Amino acid sequence: MILRDVSRETRERLNLYATLIEKWNPRINLVSRASLPHLQARHFEDSAQLHALAPTPVAHWADLGSGGGFPGLVIAILAQETGSPARVTLVESDARKSAFLRTVIRETGIAATVRTERIEKMDPLAADVLSARALADLSALLGYAACHLAPGGTALFPKGATWRQELTEAQSKWQFTSRVDKSRTDPEAVILRVTGVSRA
Repeated sequence: MILRDVSRETRERLNLYATLIEKWNPRINLVSRASLPHLQARHFEDSAQLHALAPTPVAHWADLGSGGGFPGLVIAILAQETGSPARVTLVESDARKSAFLRTVIRETGIAATVRTERIEKMDPLAADVLSARALADLSALLGYAACHLAPGGTALFPKGATWRQELTEAQSKWQFTSRVDKSRTDPEAVILRVTGVSRA
């Protein structure tokens, strides 16, 4: 359990975040109702493992399609304790979900910025680390990475059971270096660590 050894302040922020999810979820469907009782393992731990895999220190972390804040808000909460990343940008085109993200940021007192924009229309973010969870297939994600990653940056993409197929398809369209780390929360899932993205 990655979150077992966090500080009391971090634990309190995560508990407050969970309370806000439960309050808002019936209105804007931040997470599936079936996963609500399993927030800790299904969403918090799943997000925290990306923080553990990221290079350190990180100046700017951008999370694309943040939705209910996974992994971006968890990363920002952990950053309050560890000092890395120094800056977190959450990108979410849905105005209601953006309002939720801003509420969590305000209530927990964490440092993060929400951009209510479509990823395709944004100016390059120049992020040192880029994450996206359950947003698009790997080929599409690599297109975002090519635009929004800083030179030498790292993309962290959690992927489910079809990751091998996605990786094969992406390799026909893009040049990149990838490393596969097994997920600590799902035996069929992995986290793809991607660097050096360019058109094939």
